[in-house]
Amino acid sequence: MWKLARHAASNLRRSRRFFSAGIPGPCIVHKRGADILHDPWYNKDTGFPLTERDRLGLRGLLPPRVVSFENQHDRFMESYRSLEKNTQGQPDSVVSLAKWRILNRLHDRNETLYYHVLIDNIKDFAPIIYTPTVGLVCQNYSGLFRRPRGMYFSAKDKGEMMSMIYNWPAQQVDMIVLTDGSRILGLGDLGVQGIGIPIGKLDIYVAAAGFNPQRILPVMLDVGTNNQKLLEDPLYLGLRQPRLEGEEYLSIVDEFMEAVFRRWPKAIVQVCFFQRISLLHTCVVLEAPLSHWSD
Repeated sequence: MWKLARHAASNLRRSRRFFSAGIPGPCIVHKRGADILHDPWYNKDTGFPLTERDRLGLRGLLPPRVVSFENQHDRFMESYRSLEKNTQGQPDSVVSLAKWRILNRLHDRNETLYYHVLIDNIKDFAPIIYTPTVGLVCQNYSGLFRRPRGMYFSAKDKGEMMSMIYNWPAQQVDMIVLTDGSRILGLGDLGVQGIGIPIGKLDIYVAAAGFNPQRILPVMLDVGTNNQKLLEDPLYLGLRQPRLEGEEYLSIVDEFMEAVFRRWPKAIVQVCFFQRISLLHTCVVLEAPLSHWSD
């Protein structure tokens, strides 16, 4: 994993004049009030100083005390250590999912603090946000789902992907991790629940390789599933149909790739845990040199 992260970052540096891993400069925030608190990119929780609370319409929406970023970090780590203490003696799977949940809640609320926590504790948290815990997360993803992360393209979106790609709010994307959920970590076909893999990989790339978290994109390509248990699960969030194969499948992959490279021609696409097909077909169809690889 660490070698893949460094390899991706190195390729990206060579492919463009600059590498956007640095902290971005000041930005204009058009949101106001509760909309800011509900946006994990801009939300600083109790860290907003009084001047910002007045300017952004936040006064009265937060407790009065202004808590520093460092204190927020310490408070989270105290909660995490308390969780570790309180779950001693419980099955490993229960403990791992509990740790993943507390990190995921932070991710949903305050992305700046989330990535700061990951960077400072990458050796401890890497097994939680990626392997081995991500396997458990993928197996239970439909039940764990709270808010969307990344993008979802499905067989039902055929003919619409070129316009769909512009629904992603970031103007620039450097790194995309793509899966179709067919071969997840030796667990087999997990369908749309495999989205946990791209999310976890990209969080590792941010924390360990310096990718800009505002310029990454996890993607699920949902072409159905042959997992009967998932098809019968009322909580399952993916397409309830057998997995596409052959030319039907390739046409979906081609359309997605064309949409991606039309909008972000310099993006790197990592294809992971895909059906065993050759993506050379995609390169030939698009007649363009594409930056992608499969692990």
